[in-house]
Amino acid sequence: MKTLTVFILCGGKSSRMQSEKGLVLFQEKPFIEHIIQAILPITNHIKLITTSKEYDYLDYEKIPDLVEDKGPMGGIYTALSHSETEFNLILSCDIPLISTELLQELISKHTSEAGITVFASESKTHPLIGIYSKEIVPIIKKAIDSDELKMMDLFAKVPHQIINIEESENFHLTNINSADELDDLNINLS
Repeated sequence: MKTLTVFILCGGKSSRMQSEKGLVLFQEKPFIEHIIQAILPITNHIKLITTSKEYDYLDYEKIPDLVEDKGPMGGIYTALSHSETEFNLILSCDIPLISTELLQELISKHTSEAGITVFASESKTHPLIGIYSKEIVPIIKKAIDSDELKMMDLFAKVPHQIINIEESENFHLTNINSADELDDLNINLS
């Protein structure tokens, strides 16, 4: 994969966290900085999908959603519509434990036939840590227009690739949605 753009989805109402999710502090650093730190050994071609001015301190391009209130599907649609590369790494802003190694594994195992490549264990699929082809934009647009916003429904419509991981690896891919989940994460790491 010659060139890759990374899009971090910073959107979301974040009703459970009661604050901008990507800026929640974990080990004295906002989530988004942990994620950027994991990406930088791979590429510095990073863009943020957000309308929040709170991310302005980061020196990356910010792109507002093309279609509002469509959840992750809307964020992915916006990202792929603005992308200049065929393949794009899409990440949610609430995965502070993501590692460069896991991202490199995802990239190295991705095959160009797949419109989407994601990790999954027996219990969980991780659609917001994935490689998405720009070619699937029309399929996503159709899903948004029909208000079919479930990520797993999208997978059914697109040639995709699942990279199987052990249950134990889910921990590093966990998205943190609430203060309780953040507390649990801190407890598990101490």
